[in-house]
Amino acid sequence: MSEQRARPVPKPGVLDIHAYVPGKSRAPEGVKLHKLSSNETPFGASPAVQAALAEVATHLELYPDGQANALRQAIGEVHGLNPANILCGNGSDELLGLLAQGFLSPGDEAVHTEHGFLVYDIYIRAAGAVPVVAKERDERAEVDAILSCVSERTKIVFLANPNNPTGTYLPADEVRRLHAALPAHVLLVLDAAYAEYVRRNDYSSGLELVSENENVVMTRTFSKIHGLASLRIGWMYAPEAIVDALDRIRGPFNLNAMAIAAGAAAIRDRAHVDKTVAHNNEWLERLTDGLSTLGLRVTPSVGNFVLVHFPQDSGRTAAEADAFLTERGFILRRVTGYGFPHALRMTVGSAEANEGVLAALKEFMGR
Repeated sequence: MSEQRARPVPKPGVLDIHAYVPGKSRAPEGVKLHKLSSNETPFGASPAVQAALAEVATHLELYPDGQANALRQAIGEVHGLNPANILCGNGSDELLGLLAQGFLSPGDEAVHTEHGFLVYDIYIRAAGAVPVVAKERDERAEVDAILSCVSERTKIVFLANPNNPTGTYLPADEVRRLHAALPAHVLLVLDAAYAEYVRRNDYSSGLELVSENENVVMTRTFSKIHGLASLRIGWMYAPEAIVDALDRIRGPFNLNAMAIAAGAAAIRDRAHVDKTVAHNNEWLERLTDGLSTLGLRVTPSVGNFVLVHFPQDSGRTAAEADAFLTERGFILRRVTGYGFPHALRMTVGSAEANEGVLAALKEFMGR
């Protein structure tokens, strides 16, 4: 019997990680595709982005600005922030990973909520730390449940606000209550990827909380409302000490030149953002009402998506609804990995796509 061939072995914990699986993006051949699985905007990017990309395309031989100064300046202008407190990344995912890499050591703990973004668990484990899951109530984060998970080993608390895939949020006063009860050495990471869509008087993305404290970070993305998902642009607002720490471990050119130029152009086009928000506000309500009329429970959402819960009766399950919709070109997101085996997440799409899903589900539920 031959000896087993030696090979490199990943460090402990790596093979315990479940790889992130993106939303589906294909429809059957010959059927028009309506991709509603990844929370992408139906309006695409700002027209100003095309001009910015055309200019960059004439200088592709040059390295990008390693500090992404033009993008940081644009973000600072729009939000009234000091660019020194802004760090940009290859999507907000990279920034979340850098936070875990920079502030978690093997044996440390980091807390995230029960139905939070799947990458938190991935990055915590990749850092050799231990993920601790706080229970949610009615698909909503609970401050007391999060605090009950904090121990002397806790170094980070990740909070998606609004949360994906539920679309629920914690009001600003609850986020402040959470922060006030955390030890000063624990970092509160507010993942505000969907902040631009929220129109609630009691909501805050966390900018003020970051400005007032040394242990709060807020992350944002250009992938959603700005329509730049393919360019992978994220940004973080944080105390200078945290920006300095992550600046030391990020890749030297982690944003390419097209991403920098496109992001700067997109964030300054407020009319494009306003148009997208108005469409979302209209259809978020219409979809919630329409789906509820069909007898489906919809988790109240403030994002650009809805979580739709299906019966467990044979013929009407989430899996069967997904197959039924896919045959007709409507691609929604299965969310079993998030703890919702009986639900689908639907992005607010174009009027055509939204109306098509409502009509298809009316047929499905009436079979």
